[in-house]
Amino acid sequence: MDILTPILIVGIIGLLAGVVLAVASIVMAVPKDEKAEALEAILPGANCGACGYSGCSGYAAAMAKGEAAPGLCSPGGAAVAAQCGEILGSGAVEMEKKSAFVHCLGSEDNTTQKMEYDGLESCTAASLLNGGGSSCRFGCLGLGDCMAVCDYGAIQVCSGLAVIDTDKCVACGKCVAACPKGLIKLAPVKAVAVVRCSNCDKGKDTMQACKVGCIGCMKCQRTCEAGAVTVQNGLASVDSEKCTGCGKCAEACPRHVITMSPLGLG
Repeated sequence: MDILTPILIVGIIGLLAGVVLAVASIVMAVPKDEKAEALEAILPGANCGACGYSGCSGYAAAMAKGEAAPGLCSPGGAAVAAQCGEILGSGAVEMEKKSAFVHCLGSEDNTTQKMEYDGLESCTAASLLNGGGSSCRFGCLGLGDCMAVCDYGAIQVCSGLAVIDTDKCVACGKCVAACPKGLIKLAPVKAVAVVRCSNCDKGKDTMQACKVGCIGCMKCQRTCEAGAVTVQNGLASVDSEKCTGCGKCAEACPRHVITMSPLGLG
């Protein structure tokens, strides 16, 4: 009896606690949003944050509340956007295809090594040591941090430079976050000019570091009739919304660092 009494007491306490929890789960239950659940079921589940929300569940909830448009999921693409539009009753959804883009042409053929790096095979680790081994302190280190986080096999490192396959890229943005140099950005896959450089040094220093780096000569800016090209801090940039895709800036660039997307993506 000395043993059974405490066992019985513990059992009764456990039973009462179970009843209390069961009642509480019913009384305090949060009502389910069936529309949000349906939207989340359609989303790819990548939880990449490319839509601007914490994950697929957050994006689905925002769509259900009318706080987010249905065409923000890059990994899902046009098919997912269309399905979300049907559930929301918004009709057809237009979605511009985007791809990650490397703003650098600093391959082994165009740059040199200022030092021999012997450490972790990581761009992040190498960049902490005097900016890495490349002669261009702004350029790609080619150790594959971006490739390691890509779930779609869209990135390869060729001759020390990250190259992106636009057909495989879903614009999830993971590689953008992984690059310690901030060289990778998302760009629309359409006929617009893109600057494949991120060097902000003066022209002379850039020429010493890379055979094709932007020297801020402003020929592209003077050539652009749409006002889409600007040069700041010695580096050209293109506003894809203003760019007409005429290609005149690419022709005018003496360093051939401006190319046309999607052909110039890589």
